[in-house]
Amino acid sequence: MSISRLQSPHLFRQQCYLGGKWVDASGGQQVAVDNPATGEVIGHIPDLGRADIEQAIVAAEEGFKIWRGYTAQQRADYLFAWYELMQKHKDDIATLMTLEQGKPLAEAKGEVDYAASFLRWFAEEARRVYGETIPGAKPGQHIVVTRQPVGVTAAITPWNFPAAMITRKAGAALAAGCSMIVKPAEATPYTALALAVLAEEAGIPAGVFSVVTGDAATIGETLTGSPVVRKMSFTGSTGVGRKLMRQCAEHIQKVSLELGGNAPFIVFDDADIERAVEGAMVCKFRNTGQTCVCANRFLVQRGVHDAFVERLAKAMSELKLGDGFDEGVTQSALINRAAVEKVCEHYRDALGKGARHVSGTAPEGARGNFVEPVLITDVSSDMQLCQEETFGPLAAVIPFDTEAEAIAIANDTPFGLAAYFYSRDIHRIWRVADALEAGIVGINEGAISNPTAPFGGVKASGLGREGSRHGLDEYTELKYLCMGAE
Repeated sequence: MSISRLQSPHLFRQQCYLGGKWVDASGGQQVAVDNPATGEVIGHIPDLGRADIEQAIVAAEEGFKIWRGYTAQQRADYLFAWYELMQKHKDDIATLMTLEQGKPLAEAKGEVDYAASFLRWFAEEARRVYGETIPGAKPGQHIVVTRQPVGVTAAITPWNFPAAMITRKAGAALAAGCSMIVKPAEATPYTALALAVLAEEAGIPAGVFSVVTGDAATIGETLTGSPVVRKMSFTGSTGVGRKLMRQCAEHIQKVSLELGGNAPFIVFDDADIERAVEGAMVCKFRNTGQTCVCANRFLVQRGVHDAFVERLAKAMSELKLGDGFDEGVTQSALINRAAVEKVCEHYRDALGKGARHVSGTAPEGARGNFVEPVLITDVSSDMQLCQEETFGPLAAVIPFDTEAEAIAIANDTPFGLAAYFYSRDIHRIWRVADALEAGIVGINEGAISNPTAPFGGVKASGLGREGSRHGLDEYTELKYLCMGAE
């Protein structure tokens, strides 16, 4: 890779950060990282072994002993300094993100702002880890409940939001007084390592925040196999989440899981169609369809079906596909060839079962990892794309007749992360919002993520919440103090 794009080349690191030191794998092993848009090798990262991860755990334990003794205000100051450094180096972090993940540069800059906002939010919330008092059960007795940090924590984060998924976890952990070891996706380590550079520059003590790279299975097994690690937070597939949950059972570690989704996007016949199309574009094509909360199934009532499809097709035709660094690009390369093949598989299955191609180039014609946004309709729930996340720019429309039918189709999935619907009937809004089985519901709104609100799902989409004051709770334990009379 040419680091000439970077204003601050020192942000590009090819070593891991643990215990306040930049290190290679003890055995010298490395893994190559490539640019999904060009295929060029950007650089190499350490492939840490079990012994290396055990050293990171020891360092995190020592860091926790120091960090937990800091006042809430001191921890807040460090987090805010980290936030300010992210803002200062926004362009460089975004450049690294586009190089390794592929998303358009403007969108990458937006993610840096979003990621930094979690550090700012939790810097403020660090001073609000409140306890409570409870009336005693007998004369002279006093009951006090305090919150204490869990201890050493770990996070395994995905490639689709390589900055925000780290700060959403680390911001909460550090605000609560915990230390954290982060294992980023192998495809997108350089954004994480740049964040570690800035954490170091912010003065966060050694061992409090570490970034380790290498084989996911080895690192996951080592982290969950240690009784020192008291909390695991994971964002990724449901299959891997189940495995990690089983592994965490050995030492009864706390677990937060943000897993797969299958978001329905419902358009009722009383909806504002223009607004619904705007929301559809935001929540479907952000990050070229590679988000866990993007619309996976469009359910459109027959009275507005044709009008919605026509307007959506027009809006999709205005999207520009290309390298994330090119001017005006809104859709870029998918993360790898396997992602392209999944879109192709879902498209072929749907057409084979009766779906109709409306607009866009068929994904079989994809060049490299580039898939053009494509729209199909006459989709039914037996098609593969309705059972699995497509994680790509394939928009599939299912027609429906009644509200009850729409809710039944929307809930006909083991997942329950996000759901969206558009309606101007206030009574319908409350009915549908209550009936949808999802942890997050966008009502006449396609952009739902922000640091002040709890993010997480139900059913097979996971456990726990991130962001908001509830995200801070995930990294604390309640301690009950019962003081008797003399």
